[in-house]
Amino acid sequence: MEFSRKRTIVITIGIMSGLFMASMESTVVATAMPTIIAQLGGLEIYSWAFSAYMLASTTTVPIYGKLADLYGRRTIYAVAMIMFLAGSMLSGQARSMEQLIIFRTLQGFGAGGLMPLAFTMIGDMFSFEQRAKMQGVFSSIWGVSSVVGPLLGGFLVDQISWRWVFYVNVLPGLVAGVVIWLAWRDTGLVAGEKRVRIDYVGAALLFAGVVLLLLGLFALGTAQGWAMLAVAMLMLAALIWVEQRVEDPILPLPLFRNRLFTTACLHGLLSGGAMFGSISFIPLFVQVERG
Repeated sequence: MEFSRKRTIVITIGIMSGLFMASMESTVVATAMPTIIAQLGGLEIYSWAFSAYMLASTTTVPIYGKLADLYGRRTIYAVAMIMFLAGSMLSGQARSMEQLIIFRTLQGFGAGGLMPLAFTMIGDMFSFEQRAKMQGVFSSIWGVSSVVGPLLGGFLVDQISWRWVFYVNVLPGLVAGVVIWLAWRDTGLVAGEKRVRIDYVGAALLFAGVVLLLLGLFALGTAQGWAMLAVAMLMLAALIWVEQRVEDPILPLPLFRNRLFTTACLHGLLSGGAMFGSISFIPLFVQVERG
């Protein structure tokens, strides 16, 4: 796909803006959460304000990639941006912790498209030699957002209101969405190219299984918690059974036979748990316990 230099720069800036917002939302809420808890209550479900967003954004990544192949990058990017901005606006309007968690889930469903489509569109725009460089630049956005997010969240809470932690996304998100919609040009399937199929059953089992697993761990020690863990194990077992039989699985199991891939996944799980756990709970500890 050929783009002029000017169009490439404009699209790249738009994609970077969307990716920055989506990745920053994983951390910007951290320093605002103690204030949110003080106003809305719900300390017992505190962690779900983070988990709902990250769970929704990660489990939808494979679906967005295939939807973009079917319906075009521009259309699916616009849908993802609309969901992200709607979730941001509604989160800012939340009147209870339960509402905030629901709206954060919607926000996460949108972010799940903004993040993978950024790298997909980079692959479409740049040559093979340029992709590694651009992917490095885009990957650095995660590091920058993890530093900027908590600082920006604290500033907005102190100077304006915790609700602006969510409203701050709206204007740059609208600009990025309009830029991509106007500047991007999709192409149809190449002659002879296979039309992909979407594994909706696998996606539903993956999402439901992980949600029930987290709920079960949250209520561990109770009869309800053990029941949810049992159902979660059944769903994840069903996921493996389904993925071995569908033509285009959402979770290609043969990949886990590669030791390097499996090690990288395990590393991501452990390092991500440590990083996001620290980002989520240290601000609460410092502000509540240390004043």
